Amino acid sequence: MRAVVQRVTHASVTVDNAIAGEIGPGLLVLLAAGRDDTEAEARWLAHKTANLRIFSDVEGKMNLSVQAIGGSVLVVSQFTLYGDIRRGFRPSFVKAAPPDVAEALVAVFVDALRAADIPVATGVFRAHMHVSLVNDGPVTIILDKEPGDANG
Repeated sequence: MRAVVQRVTHASVTVDNAIAGEIGPGLLVLLAAGRDDTEAEARWLAHKTANLRIFSDVEGKMNLSVQAIGGSVLVVSQFTLYGDIRRGFRPSFVKAAPPDVAEALVAVFVDALRAADIPVATGVFRAHMHVSLVNDGPVTIILDKEPGDANG
């Protein structure tokens, strides 16, 4: 699985001119599932996201997690994170999970965050979405979890 995690002061996702999900301070997570990913990778990535220490403590050091600050997470599924442009100019998405598999893995990720008592808002799977955010810092982290990756 692959995630782009952005520390935000505000983020929202709109579908058909209606807000589908919105958060205040916390994390915007653009999330993609790979063809061979499993629920174990989704849970690992959720745990890593929940515990990322990228919020400032009283000394101004990045030392606090979204849990520690009482923040929220907005999860937006984005299969294009698996776009491969090594050849040509049109991305190939063969490494992305099929939609039904990806939707289930995104749900596992969201459920794992909620199980950690983190408020979670989401986009709408397979919908055309408009994402709006105020990146705080800016702080942007890329997380990857390859299937069977022992490092984590």
